[in-house]
Amino acid sequence: MARRTDDFRGLTQPSRLRLLAEIQAAPGLLLRELAERTGLHENTVRDHLVVLEAEGLVTHRTRHGGTRGRPPESYFPVRRADANPEAARRVEQATRHGDLLRRMNAGAAHAGLDDDALHQVDTLYEHLDDSGFEPELDEVALEIDLTPCPFLPIADGDQELVCRVHERLIDDTLSQVPGPVRLTLLEPRLTHELCRVHLGLATAASSESDADAASES
Repeated sequence: MARRTDDFRGLTQPSRLRLLAEIQAAPGLLLRELAERTGLHENTVRDHLVVLEAEGLVTHRTRHGGTRGRPPESYFPVRRADANPEAARRVEQATRHGDLLRRMNAGAAHAGLDDDALHQVDTLYEHLDDSGFEPELDEVALEIDLTPCPFLPIADGDQELVCRVHERLIDDTLSQVPGPVRLTLLEPRLTHELCRVHLGLATAASSESDADAASES
């Protein structure tokens, strides 16, 4: 299947996966700190970060400390769509596409999901599709089968890295759209290439807690 021009090509490189994993684990790291953690040259890290930011996966903030020279930049995973223009575009595109498909397929079962929940699922589905999977969504069971794994060559060498990054990306993608849908479990390698995403609906209390956490990131 031909890849679209907005696929997440950046994630196919192990070095970028490692960088994203470090940013997810410790949001706010500086470029030099990322270089130290990954063993990559700062110029290489900078080039990779440009790609990850252009794809809507990370964002940066300038850290003003009152020192001379150019202030350093801290890097964060994108947990709010308005933190990154490309992430915002993807959310808007996914929700518009999902609404169109539902109008064309009126009467299909959606497990009683409201519009916010449906838009979260829309955004996650397109994120997974853009990542190179061919997701199969069961909206009643709130499960998504992922196959084939486009990151299999990397996963064969470091499955823990690949699964950890994608689990957090699923969390972050869902958090970019206000709603109750949360990741409850990512089952890796039910077969050599098949993984399964299990989703659930958060309570009002947990939704408020998640919203507070997102506003601080």
